[in-house]
Amino acid sequence: MATRKIFLASSSELIEDRREFEIFINRKNKDWAAKGVFLHLDVWEDFLDAVSQTRLQDEYNNAIRECDIFVMLFFTKVGKYTEEEFETAFGQFKATNKPFIFTYFKDAQISTGSASKSDLTSLWAFQEKLKALGHFQTEYKNIDALKFHFNQQLDKLVASGFIEFNPDRTGTAGTTSYTATLSGSG
Repeated sequence: MATRKIFLASSSELIEDRREFEIFINRKNKDWAAKGVFLHLDVWEDFLDAVSQTRLQDEYNNAIRECDIFVMLFFTKVGKYTEEEFETAFGQFKATNKPFIFTYFKDAQISTGSASKSDLTSLWAFQEKLKALGHFQTEYKNIDALKFHFNQQLDKLVASGFIEFNPDRTGTAGTTSYTATLSGSG
């Protein structure tokens, strides 16, 4: 089975969106496993919180360097570690032409009483940084819109040949099984 690694990054404020995204990827795996492809999703909650020889963030960054697809979710802020994760992914992309980087910004109501000026300023500064890189952000109103858009992106990665499903005639009588060919490095 061919594996494509996805790293999902965001602040803890989007924990519910992260959980729903993980469920979406698991459901996608049920469909794609029959075609010989597994989407391995890494989220920071999967990492061991024990003291290590390096910063835990370094372990996240190593996983980012090894991923094929990097997805970032934003809402009201961009913390220093979230920005570091983007920089890690972008640096890896510039060096190796991977991972594919997707940035999603949640466009939803916030309470002005709980909104932090410094948080919002960090968000706007990061959006300007993306514009300067020539990257246009993708907005989503709710988790269903996020899943729909990312599913379309996965379909485009298949259509572009990044992931190919090839019929394997060695399946059991009356069925066709699939093997996957993954294009590109990794």
